[in-house]
Order: sequence, then C-alpha cells, then structure tokens
Amino acid sequence: MYLIASLHPSLTRRVAHSSLRTLLNLQHIPSSTSQGQRHAHSLLKKTRYYSILADKFPPSSVRQPKPIDPYPQPFLNGNPPGSDVVRLDSSSDDASSSSAGSSLPPSSSSSGGDDPDGSDAPASPPPDSSAPPPSTSISRQSVPENYPQVLAVPIARRPLFPGFYKAVVIRNPQVVAAIKEMMKRGQPYLGAFLLKDEQADSDVITDANSVHPVGVFAQITSVFSAAGGLGKEDEKEEGLTAVLYPHRRIKITDLVKAGGLQPSTAQVEQIDTSVNSGQEQLPTPSTSPPPTEAELSVEHAKRHPAPLQTSFLQDYDVSIVNISNLFTQPYNKDDQYIRAFMSEIVSVFKDIAQLNPLFRDQITNFSINQVASNVFDEPDKLADFAAAVSTGEVGELQDVLEALVVEDRLRKALLVLKKELINAQLQSKLSRDVDSKIAKRQREYYLMEQLKGIKKELGMESDGKDKLIEKLKARAAQLAMPELVKRVFDEEIAKLAHLEPAASEANVTRNYLDWLTQIPWGQHSPENYSIAHAKTVLDEDHYGLKDVKDRILEFLAVGKLRGSVEGKIICLAGPPGVGKTSIGKSIARALDRQFFRFSVGGLTDVAEIKGHRRTYVGALPGKIIQALKRVGTENPLVLIDEVDKVGRGINGDPASALLEMLDPEQNNAFLDHYMDVPVDLSRVLFVCTANVLDTIPAPLLDRMEVIEVSGYVSEEKSVIAERYLGPQAKEASGLKDADVVLDPASVEVLIKYYCRESGVRNLKKHIDKVYRKASLKIVEDLGEDAFPETEAQATSTSATDKTVPAQDPSPNEPAAPETATPRIDTEGSSAEKKVTTAKRMPFKVPDSVHVRITPENLKDYVGPPVYHKDRMYVRPPPAGVSTGLGYLGNGSGAVMPIEATIMPGKGGLQLTGKLGEVIRESAQIALSWTKAHAHALGVTDDPSGMILNDRDVHVHMPEGSVGKEGPSAGTALLSAFVSLFTKTPIDPDIAMTGEISLVGQVLPVGGLREKILAAHRAGIKTILAPAANRADIEENVPESVKMGIRFVYVEDVKEVLAEVFGGTPLAERLRDTLAP
Repeated sequence: MYLIASLHPSLTRRVAHSSLRTLLNLQHIPSSTSQGQRHAHSLLKKTRYYSILADKFPPSSVRQPKPIDPYPQPFLNGNPPGSDVVRLDSSSDDASSSSAGSSLPPSSSSSGGDDPDGSDAPASPPPDSSAPPPSTSISRQSVPENYPQVLAVPIARRPLFPGFYKAVVIRNPQVVAAIKEMMKRGQPYLGAFLLKDEQADSDVITDANSVHPVGVFAQITSVFSAAGGLGKEDEKEEGLTAVLYPHRRIKITDLVKAGGLQPSTAQVEQIDTSVNSGQEQLPTPSTSPPPTEAELSVEHAKRHPAPLQTSFLQDYDVSIVNISNLFTQPYNKDDQYIRAFMSEIVSVFKDIAQLNPLFRDQITNFSINQVASNVFDEPDKLADFAAAVSTGEVGELQDVLEALVVEDRLRKALLVLKKELINAQLQSKLSRDVDSKIAKRQREYYLMEQLKGIKKELGMESDGKDKLIEKLKARAAQLAMPELVKRVFDEEIAKLAHLEPAASEANVTRNYLDWLTQIPWGQHSPENYSIAHAKTVLDEDHYGLKDVKDRILEFLAVGKLRGSVEGKIICLAGPPGVGKTSIGKSIARALDRQFFRFSVGGLTDVAEIKGHRRTYVGALPGKIIQALKRVGTENPLVLIDEVDKVGRGINGDPASALLEMLDPEQNNAFLDHYMDVPVDLSRVLFVCTANVLDTIPAPLLDRMEVIEVSGYVSEEKSVIAERYLGPQAKEASGLKDADVVLDPASVEVLIKYYCRESGVRNLKKHIDKVYRKASLKIVEDLGEDAFPETEAQATSTSATDKTVPAQDPSPNEPAAPETATPRIDTEGSSAEKKVTTAKRMPFKVPDSVHVRITPENLKDYVGPPVYHKDRMYVRPPPAGVSTGLGYLGNGSGAVMPIEATIMPGKGGLQLTGKLGEVIRESAQIALSWTKAHAHALGVTDDPSGMILNDRDVHVHMPEGSVGKEGPSAGTALLSAFVSLFTKTPIDPDIAMTGEISLVGQVLPVGGLREKILAAHRAGIKTILAPAANRADIEENVPESVKMGIRFVYVEDVKEVLAEVFGGTPLAERLRDTLAP
C-alpha cells in the first residue's frame, strides 16, 4: 500500500495532483467544441509545471495565496460547493490557475453503489470545519456543523459512508423539484438513510421504521439529467442524478413530514467519470429574481413553523426529518487493540490487492487522498474505507456505519473485509483452475501439432486431410466411373485439397465425395438364370400361384437368352396376405441378386426419391442411391412396397418422381438432386407391390408389367398351413420337438369358419394362437417344478452383469393419471435392477406330453367361429329374394342375398345395407328395365300403362355393417325385381353375378375366382356368369373348386330370367313375350 508520508512540504505537488485528476475527468468528456480541448491542454501544462515547481523549489519559496470568497455562488456549472480553489501568486499564470485548479474530490474508477465489486470509492473530503481558512494556498466553502432539519432521501442496496462519493438517481418529481430549489438557494444538503427492505426502492420516507435511523449528512456536489427521464410525455419532470458527498454521521430524531405514496425509483448507481459535457446540467438558474430572505421568512413562518433554511421544503411532497449529529467516541490511536485491528485491516488490504486489481486502484486513490501523514492516525476513516470498498451484506455494512466506538467499528469492518478476502481467494482459485485446464489443453494441442509436423517431415505420417484424399482416390481407382463422374470427382478433390478441415464447405465436400465413391460404379453381382434353380426356389417359398411362377420363369428365360433383364418393372397386385413381398424376395434369391426393400406408402416428399440439394443442412441422396450404397452392386432387386398408397403433399408429388426412376427409357441416366451426376439404373430390377390398381397414376401404371396375385383357395391354404405356417408357428412357440399336433381337419375348420380372406396372414395368426395356447396349457399343467426358473439362467464366461436404476411403473390406482411417469423406487435393494448379457436356455418339453388340437376342442384355443353359415336361406325364400356373388375388400368372396319388397308410396326406390354409388346405379337400372318390360313380364295388362305410381320399392342387402360396392350385382337385382312383381320365388341354389346395361346386356366383372370359391363353400349348385368371363373361369379357377357347380354363361338378361325361372309358368310367358 502506497501512503503519502507528508503533505505539508509538497503543497505544490498536491495542487498538481488535483489538476491532474481534473484533467483525467475532462479527458472522458466528449467535447463538441474546441473550448474543452483547450482547457484540457492548459491543465496538462499546469500539471507538468507544478510538478517541476515541486521538485525545484522548497516550500518556503511558494507565496501564500490570497483566500477567495468563502461563500461562493451556488454550484451551477459542474464545480460543487466546497471544491478546492487553488491559486498561486504567479505573475504569468495567476488568472488561469484559479480557474484550472478548481476540482472535485476525486472518485475512483469503481465509485458508485452498484459497481462490479460493490465498493465505494475514496476521495479527499471537503473540510467539515467552518473556521477561517488557514494560511495555506487552499480555501474551501464551509459546511455547517449544525443542520437540524434536512430533506431525507432513502437509499437502496447499501449505505453511504462519510468521505466517499455516491450517485443517486431521483425519479420522484416532488423530490427532483425540491433538490433543484435547494441548489438554487445554495443549500445543497440532505440526509441519506438506508432502506430496511432490500427489495424496496423509494424517493420518500412514508414511515420512520422503513429506514435505518442512522445515516449520513451529505452534500450535493453535482447534478445531471437522468438518462431516459420519465418518457416523452413528461419531459419537464425528468429524473436527475445527484452526486452526494457524505460529511458525517447523523441520526433521525423525528420524522417531521412523510413523503407521498408514489412509486419509488431512486437507486444508487455508479459515478461515470466520462460525463457528457454536452449534457445539460441542472438546475438552470431562474430567469426571475428569487424572493428575498425576509419575504421567505415571513411567509414560511406563517404557514410552517420550521427552521428557515429548510422551510421552503414544506411546499413539496418530500420527506423532512429532524436530525442530530453522531460523533465518534474519543479513542487513543496508540491503543494496542486499535493498532492491531488496523494492522490486520492493512494486511487484508494487501492480500486483496494482490488478488483483485480493482481493490488495488481504490487503495492507491485512498492513499493519495489521505489527509493525514499516516494511515494509523485516522482509524475511523480506515474502517469506513474498508466497509465502503467491500461487498459485504447490507446489514453488516449498516452496523459499521452505526458503530461509534472505534474499536467496535474496526472489528466489524475487519469482519466484512475478511469475507471479501475469502471471496477473492475463491474467485482466484476458480480462475486458476480454469486457466490451468485451458493451459493444459493448449499445451497438448501445441505438442500434438508439433508431433504431426515432425512426423510429416519425416514421412512417417501425413495429416488427416491428406489421408482422407488418398483414401478417396484409392476408393475411386477401384470403380469404373463414367467420364463425366470422373471429371466431377477430380474437381471436388481439388476443391477439398485447398479447403481448411474446419471450414463448413470442407465437410459438405467430404460427404459428397464419400457418397460419390460409395456408389458401385461398374460393379455388379453374377446372375443365375437357371430355370431349374428358379423353380426349386419358388416352390420352396410358395405353394400354388402357378400363373405368377410361370410369368417369373418366362422373365428369367428371356434374361438367359439376352444375357440381361434390363428394362423390366414388375408390379405384383393382389389383396393383402397373398405373399407379394415374399415373392419379390424369392425372385432375388432365384437370381442370386442383392435385395433392398423400401416402402412408399404415405410418402409425401419428393426428396425421398430424388434426394435433397447439397446446400441444405443434413442433405442426403434419395432412397435408390442409398440402396445402391447399401447393396454395393449395380444390379440389385429393389422392392418398392405399397406403390398404390403414395401420398401427395406440399413438397411435391412422389408418384411423378417415380416416373423417371421406373421408366426404362429414362432411368439409364437418373439424376439425383444430391449427387447431381447421372446414375445408371437400367440394370436394377424393380418389383412393385400394390393392393389395388385404381389409385396408381395412369402414367406410372403404364410403365409397369402388372401380375395379378389372386387369393388362395381352401385346398391351397390347407397345404400352406401344413408345409409352412404350422412348422413355423410350432417352433416360434417353443414346441419344435414336442408332441403337439394340429389336425388337418382343424385347419379346414379354421379356413372355413375363421379365415375366409384371400391371403393367409389371418390364418397364420390363428395357427400361432393355437400353438401359443398349447404352450400355456403345458406350462400350467406341469407347473413350475417341471420348468424351474433357476435352470433357465445360462452360465456363460463371456456374459457380463451390472445394475441400472430401477424404473418401476406407476401403480394402477383409479386416481393415477394415464400419463404418469414410471416410479423410481429408491428403498432397499429394489432401487437397482440387474442386467446381464447372458442368454436364457430353452426348456425341453417332456416326452410324456401329448397334445392334439381337433375340431372338437378347437374352440378352446381360438374362441367361437367368426362365420356361422354361408347361406342365409336354406329353405326356399319368398318372392323378391335372389342370391348374388360379391367381392369383399379383404380379398375374399361372399354369397350375398338381395331382398326386395313393395309397399304403398309414390313410386320411389329405397336402398339400404351400406351400398355404394355404383351398386345404387345398378339397382336403378334394374328397376327401370323391369318397368319398361312390365307388360312382357305379365305385371300389367296394358302395354302403355304405368306401374308403381302408387307403390315404393325397398331393396336391402343383409350384413349392413359391411360396405358393398361394384356393378356385379346387376343380374341379381333384376332377378329380385322380376320375382317380386311376378310373385315367383327363385331357387336358393342358383347364384349369379354380372353387370347389366339399360338395354339388358350382361357385361363381364372381376373377382370370379373368389366369388366361385365362396359359392363352392356355400354349396351353390348353379352359377350364372357373363359369357365374356368364360375363358377367365376355365383358366384361373381350379377344377377342385368348380367340381359340383354348373356354370351358365349368359349374354342377355332374357337368358338370365329364362334360367332363373325355368320350369315355372313365368318361363313360358317369357319365352313367348321376350323372344328375340
């Protein structure tokens, strides 16, 4: 700590320091004119000149200056009352020195109430004595010793200490006006008291108990307009910043007047040495002459009996208090306790100064401005300084302020300072730890860089970028890249070589080159076009599907002769569960090609097909480029699933993007957005799957070769269950070697009454359920003794065990929320759960176990049948009922009775049974044809007569919860109407299908395989079908299904009616009236 030993022999140097401090303040003033610059240069000259005088001449050679007026005008221009006015009797510089030597007591760089370390800055105080100025070169304005009544300003956050500047911001308009009036009157004195509530902030005191009674008597040295004011709407009542210099301790004896209950805005803020010279300083002198002292005395004496110097404050809504001065109790500065405390404080100051540069600056300023020759001569000021610069708690700082016994004050100040030292030490330790970690990392980085450089110079190792470039070039050398791709690769490699590894563009280029070199340019897998091998593979994987297998073998035969199968896109269309995806896998296995599958169901983003632009963050190529990278060959089999369910969104139409990829004429130069180079996809075999063809866009469907994969008949399902589904389900249930048998009769029952779908997926689920139920029965019957849990744990030397935190589910209480998080049980051993890599050993079912699943006990395994009967009418139905054949959405056929009735009405047609639009139109066509031929049918005797004008017709198709759609019910609807109107019943063993036209032609329909299978299952003996479907029925329907059924092929509804009503009087009439 630097302390000035003596100030008397260096008076001139002290003047120089004062001028230098003023200069330092002026250096931060952004002067808009040259006057401020000239003033600064003048002070600089004086400072140097005074320093020379102090070094050249002894104190006796300095003339004593004449004292100036001890009662100057109120401070209006930035020089506060009580400022030092220095004058030297120099013939050359007398006039300028008086103006340049005027300065404030200096404030340190951290002065203010809210500085970074919460410290108050020391400064040389104006003298407290009003005695005549001594015979020195300095003259100051006196500060009144007795000031019984003052304006009270509450201070937030921390108290003020005598001798140390503070700046407060006043927002209350009444307090602002009172301070301006005080400055005009030359009475810039107030009392500053700390608020008890640390969160409170006010400009007035409403209750004496809201502030601490002990405060400071402060002088307002300067005021400035507060930044921001109160807003544009109230510019006349802006806040102001007042710089306070506390002189002594005071105590509130009485709250004379409480302030208004206005929102508080006063706060202590840091004094900024860079004061804007262009900013207006307040108050502005009044243009009108102030009232005389006599007038004020008479007027205020009448209204407010109060001391004259503060009587004018009664006109403002401010806080006024009566105060009494507090004096430090007498002490002996040579007392050993006092000197010990001071020595310890000085020691702590030294320790803190070594850790905190801000403390070092403040201690230096305090040393320079210390009036006494030795710091030990003023222990009370040392205690105040220690409290002012520390960041202690507010209560502890207030205790220091209230302490009047020097020993007690030093003790409390030392306590605060010790805490400050502890905080500084902790902060220094944290800083050292962070610096050491950073230094260690930097040292490691520098050493690694040097090591890399040494290895590179010795040729032992190249840097990461060179290794990457060499790796990419080596990978590209193994590929047969086209010329265009090779040129792009060379350009990107050259770009990467000149980019810094940390650059973002380098990462993009590296990823692009990585993709470019992982596409299998010119690499393909050998293909196997052996027909015998293909037959073996297809028969192993699938039973039946003769048409599909023949088409695949034809495809392979062409490839065998041509040497390639380029330009083929196959679309397998059929109901769910018929094996479309597995057929694609079998084709890949038969050809020995790599297999890749991806689904486009619900796809709405074109980028999934064409890739993203490289400029996007996280950009990737499309699915087909990813497939080529995954399989590593140019000729894989790519299965595109659910091509009929492609979506369409705001990011484009993926179905249109598939056109380029699936078009044999375009995909030899497929351009991905990410790769931006043509990729040959002509050697890729694309196999698509779809359930229906109606939703596939026509241009896309035109590029495919569609292979219909129809459903399986009952015999085929039985063989599939015996060969494939049964063994798979048995092994999956842990019954591979057990004597558990599912009888073929039980499988037939499952097919007939539980699983009528075209596919076998539902049948597989039921067989799995049967074997799972059998496993449960075996375990329950034998008990835990036959299958002990301890033996299931495998003993493996490579297995590892550990524990993880337990995550138990929340209890299933009625009030527990559905979204409750798992409960963590931390009590006892259940707080941890054991995890292991050991595998459980399977149990062997004893040979004594024998299980048979027969039709009699099948219900115990799969529940009651889903379908109860195939025909609604076993006995002859009434007139108006016919039997149609329909195709359901799940790919199965069904026998659907059609019921019609007539009732009084207005000639309308009512349709029920969840019928679609097409089937409604078919019913309207059938009714219209019946009305048009009413006379020929014998419904009416008048050829020109109208029928059904007063009757309504109601048509219903049972099983109303099942949607029905399609034109194939036309012939059945017409037969029902004719039967209703002629009152002639229809034989229930006759079923029919076919679309009719308005003139009576029978048109072909689809789904005949499934429809005939349903008729066979229902015991139908005669089926009327369109003549155009004869070839389809004879070719695609198995003979086992057609056995026992008579097929009648018709081209006109007259043939339908002749067959349906054959052997009845109506048939004879129809033969005569409807003969062509």
